[in-house]
Amino acid sequence: MGMWRLIFGSMIVLSVLGILYLGIAIARFGGIKRLSRGKRLIGVLISLGITGALFLIFKLTMSTVNAVMIILHAVLFFLLFGLVFRIAKRVRKKETRHYWQGWLAIGVTAVYLSAGWFLCHHVWRTDYSLSTQKQIGQLKAALIADSHIGATFDGEGFAEHIKTIAEQSPDILFIAGDFVDSGSKPEDVKRACEALGELDLKYGIWYCYGNHDDSYSRGKDTSLETLLTDNGIHILSDSAQLIDDRFYVIGRRDKSQKGRRELKELISGLDTSKYMIVLDHQPADYDAEAAAGADLVLSGHTHGGQLIPATFVGEWLGMNDNTYGYERRSDTDFIVTSGIADWEIKFKTGTKSEYVIIEIGSAVA
Repeated sequence: MGMWRLIFGSMIVLSVLGILYLGIAIARFGGIKRLSRGKRLIGVLISLGITGALFLIFKLTMSTVNAVMIILHAVLFFLLFGLVFRIAKRVRKKETRHYWQGWLAIGVTAVYLSAGWFLCHHVWRTDYSLSTQKQIGQLKAALIADSHIGATFDGEGFAEHIKTIAEQSPDILFIAGDFVDSGSKPEDVKRACEALGELDLKYGIWYCYGNHDDSYSRGKDTSLETLLTDNGIHILSDSAQLIDDRFYVIGRRDKSQKGRRELKELISGLDTSKYMIVLDHQPADYDAEAAAGADLVLSGHTHGGQLIPATFVGEWLGMNDNTYGYERRSDTDFIVTSGIADWEIKFKTGTKSEYVIIEIGSAVA
């Protein structure tokens, strides 16, 4: 948490500096110049007022974090086009008539973040096909993570997405954590759990906790655990279950939780000839999980990298082993989903929201 506080704190400082920079940059628009009657200081003050008002609007309609994101993207594009036009000026050796740097920066910021909003708030299907030497036969699994109920859709919205997943006829559904968070409303969580309970899957629904799930139950009349179990969802927290004598599902406690056991301890004593599917919210223990003999590890948490250019920051800082997609280490397959929704930031420019369908088949008869 200390690392993330540092990151978010730095972003707030940068946003304050960004507002100051935008105040100077926006003052160069012709309309501001006319309004200030050519007095630069007055123009800057007007621009600061406009930028500050927009920041407040974004903060009130979305959140502080999203307001910061919008400001930082605007600054980035102003700087980028400023560099481009500075180079163009040296090449052409004359000024452009209009303030194209500003118009392009505003236009591209609007288009870029609109696309990011769309990618975040719409959900796509992603497919994987895996083979194994173990005798699992054919298994069709669905995977979701990071629904953060209430972030991009409410309980009814989640129910609609579950209907879409049900239409794919999976045998089993895995939920790899962060189903809810502290901001999820009880009525939405109740409806979301009921939607899961309405599913009729051959092998049911299996769930592991994420780092945000615990925060939901504080001060609530009904805990998340009760809502899940009352609707037939199987919760695995450092525990394993053999299903149909074909495969194991092993759910790990989240990395953020105290007392988490090593995967090799959880697998010890299990029939290793059976296929082993591990649910681990954070993709941060790959080498140990491969060494323990897991066949497939399913994770979320990273939101697929969320935003360019910060997509791989988790890997660069050593917090995650992978940001998104498929990877194989030794004899273990790893899949990280970008999540079906989002948490605080309402934009995805480095990825898109998704649910995952995984076809697992035996490579031998």
